[in-house]
Amino acid sequence: MAEQIIIGVTGGSGSGKTSVTKQLMSHFDNLSLVYIEQDAYYKDQSDKPMSERIKTNYDHPKAFDMELLKDHVRQLMAGHAIDMPVYDYSQHTRSDQTVHLEPKEIIIIEGILVLDDPELRDLMDIKVFVETDADVRILRRIVRDMEERGRTLESVIDQYLSVVKPMHEQFIEPTKRYADIIIPEGGSNTVAIDLLQTKLSAILLGNSAEK
Repeated sequence: MAEQIIIGVTGGSGSGKTSVTKQLMSHFDNLSLVYIEQDAYYKDQSDKPMSERIKTNYDHPKAFDMELLKDHVRQLMAGHAIDMPVYDYSQHTRSDQTVHLEPKEIIIIEGILVLDDPELRDLMDIKVFVETDADVRILRRIVRDMEERGRTLESVIDQYLSVVKPMHEQFIEPTKRYADIIIPEGGSNTVAIDLLQTKLSAILLGNSAEK
């Protein structure tokens, strides 16, 4: 396999980082790209009672099994396939299912804290921070959590004010200083996404020429 390129895409909850990632995947039609969701690497909590699981702070770095994530990225870089875990939010723990991923030329790692860990950060060739106004992010989170996770409006707002907002300010926003590219307004910023796609296409073309 030709030399790989590792891309980290981060930003606050509801910033549009997943939208940016999906546009990249659509552009390259999944032929040369593998997508790793940091959310899949929330720690397994099957050894804890539900009363403890529901207290999980999903916006804190300690909620993630970063060692497993880094190990999986390194395996993909070495040309080995991995079985990415699947997280079950309804049970607040890892499910029995996995997603089989084969190594590709482009590896995208997307999540709220992918730039927080120095070792993971050092594996990346391009680091992207998606920056979106806080009002837009909370509105998007309300819609997502109510429609996809069965949450009430009151619970989403309470969690945002008590956990999400302070965690964003303490852990996520500071990682912006590590970014090579900052994309305002996420997936709607077509100019920035086009530039990123052009850069990746050039790298892929260069890799093909070396084969």
